[in-house]
Amino acid sequence: MLGSAIFLQIGIWVRNFAVLLYVMEQTNGNALAISMISVAEFAPMFIFSFIGGTFADRWRPKRTMILCDLLSAVSVFAVLITLVFGTWKAVFFTTIISAILSQFSQPSGMKLIKENLPPEHMQAVMSIYQTIFTIFMILGPIVGTFIYQTFGIKISIAVMGLAFIFSAGALTFLPPDRENVVAKIGTTLRQEMVAGIRYVLGKRILTLLGLCFLAAGLGGGLVQPLGIFLVTERLGLPIESLQWLMTLSGIGMFLGGVIVMTYAKAISPQKLLAFGMFISAIGIAACGLSTTPWLTYLVYLMMGLVMPCIMIGINIMILQNSDSQFIGRVNGILMPLYTGAMVVTMSVAGLLKEMFSLVVMYEAAGALYIIGLLFLLPLFHSSKTAF
Repeated sequence: MLGSAIFLQIGIWVRNFAVLLYVMEQTNGNALAISMISVAEFAPMFIFSFIGGTFADRWRPKRTMILCDLLSAVSVFAVLITLVFGTWKAVFFTTIISAILSQFSQPSGMKLIKENLPPEHMQAVMSIYQTIFTIFMILGPIVGTFIYQTFGIKISIAVMGLAFIFSAGALTFLPPDRENVVAKIGTTLRQEMVAGIRYVLGKRILTLLGLCFLAAGLGGGLVQPLGIFLVTERLGLPIESLQWLMTLSGIGMFLGGVIVMTYAKAISPQKLLAFGMFISAIGIAACGLSTTPWLTYLVYLMMGLVMPCIMIGINIMILQNSDSQFIGRVNGILMPLYTGAMVVTMSVAGLLKEMFSLVVMYEAAGALYIIGLLFLLPLFHSSKTAF
């Protein structure tokens, strides 16, 4: 799975920066078009997450992940053909299709971890995964920008397709899937979806985590498409400087991942998540106020340091508080709360930017992160959440 994760990260980062820079060029930096890239990425997550999570509980996880990677590769090459003979707007479909398929693949990966690892090793393994992601937070923006600026959008899309193929090849070395329990029971898809909703509502920690996701998603969606304008308008730098902000954030994530991995067993996941949310709220607000490049760079580094706390805390809380047969559905219910909220605010972020200043947008996002943090506070007084 580690090899697959590496190839997927290559494809994802080439996609992210190639599509972003390409659309910037084609539209002369139109704010609405830029925000629509993020909508194309996150809207399918909201629509298909619960369905994909339910099927992940029904299907064999290894087979599901391989099939999704292969279908992603086929779709990418189809878009490449369309781009050659058709319109530049076809690039949006590379993001849409891969986002849809990831909603079937990602919960299957979590299910594999849950089924094949003892609980005491989960936090360490998730820390390793986070370290891989952070390495690509450093290298990904540089690689993605270099490939696009050197070879153009068509070669960039071809690189994405090859990355998905290599990811599928790496997954073939995993142990065979276990027999699927849900399929043997013979329940319907609707029954399983209803059971998943009842399962989440019946667990207080999962319900509070969902409310936290909702508030954080609203905040994240406000600023997620606006990073490029933070660079050009607030800092007065060229658009290529966005990659260096992302690189510094990646360096912070790498260092933070190493720190969390070192002290993983000493800190409960809810404390990791709460600390990460608090520092991120301060950092987002500071980014909106800053007009000094070195200060914004420093804040991005700080937010990168605490990002592993958020990601590892979320995943461990889901894994430790969900039975194996419900992993996909729990993930499919909670994640749409985050991505759906992001889609809502991302959809209007471009228009709100024209109505309000970037400062207002970033301060509002920081406030929403604080609201999300408040939903976590009851977990510190519950004996059920002590790990």
